[in-house]
Amino acid sequence: MTPRQRVDAAIHRQAPDRTPCDFAAVPEIWDRLQQRLGCADRLGVLRALGVDCRIISYDSFCRPPGAAAIDMAASAERSSVGGMYREVQADGSNRDIWGAHRKKVANASGSYDEFASHPLAGVADLAALDAHRWPEPSWWDFSGLEAAIDAQDPGREHHIRWRVGSVWETAWSLVGFAEFQVLLYDQPEVADAILGRIAAVHEANLRAVLARSGQRIDMVYLFDDLASQQSLLISPKTYERFVRPHHQRLIDLAHAHGKPFMLHSCGALGRILPTLVAMGLDVLNPIQASATGMEPLALQREYGSRLCFHGAIDVQGFLPRATPDEVRALVARMDAAFSGGGWIKAGSHHIQSDTPVENVLALYGVAEG
Repeated sequence: MTPRQRVDAAIHRQAPDRTPCDFAAVPEIWDRLQQRLGCADRLGVLRALGVDCRIISYDSFCRPPGAAAIDMAASAERSSVGGMYREVQADGSNRDIWGAHRKKVANASGSYDEFASHPLAGVADLAALDAHRWPEPSWWDFSGLEAAIDAQDPGREHHIRWRVGSVWETAWSLVGFAEFQVLLYDQPEVADAILGRIAAVHEANLRAVLARSGQRIDMVYLFDDLASQQSLLISPKTYERFVRPHHQRLIDLAHAHGKPFMLHSCGALGRILPTLVAMGLDVLNPIQASATGMEPLALQREYGSRLCFHGAIDVQGFLPRATPDEVRALVARMDAAFSGGGWIKAGSHHIQSDTPVENVLALYGVAEG
């Protein structure tokens, strides 16, 4: 099987020739793997690990009018192959295309981007939204889309995933998490307007991409964290009222073009999984195995006839602390459980900087020497 055929088989819960795999990691892991494997670049790392998937992101093609073009594809800050636009500030912090403001914060083994401020903090009414600089579909230029896909998949054999962006996450990143939760109840019309402006851009861009290069896109991918380690971040009722309509339109648009749809949402999603399945979700990522109610094989028993699972190898506790043999044993158990398809092997999120490289190699079955 080609990588594309392998992933397609897993999505449709048919037996692949081997379990397909995907990869995401923080920059420190990319760099260590590149050095250990002797790869010239990060695309070489994906090849060496046998990764079947490639991602093309919506924000790689956006340049706000008058903004300097920052080549994130060549920047140390990126966490995956494919650049994402950021406007770097004088103090080293950065703003994304929506205006969300982040800064780099060191931790024990690396660094992470954390929010520095929220441009719509304190928003009082609908009129106040008009003062914000909202992205418009005209900011996007997809003329280089095919070339970007070719750069990642010169042999035209890998599974290409289009990264739409997020709706819920982007909304609260502009206002602040706690403050946006209050808006949902105190000023629902303002929350609706923010979510609607974001979703409208994503829908317009997805229509343009599928019309232009739909034959090169194999799956559509939305990221929107809806849960924490123990529970949902918003109630099922709030999801239905505010967020589901936007997600549903994107799912329906992908399906209208014959594309499966993948949702990335961390955390304990159990209470809304039936809703997501009913909406037509095809692939769920990242299966945060250590979160409440997200044990992969239990999910397979309940939803395996309707969902493909992407991820599921715990990056919080297991992968940093296990031995390589323990990693290989877990992969073998998962391979056996999903021998008929339905699983794309990957970490339960970006592999973190405290993870031994040997465990990453064991996860992907790479032998050294």
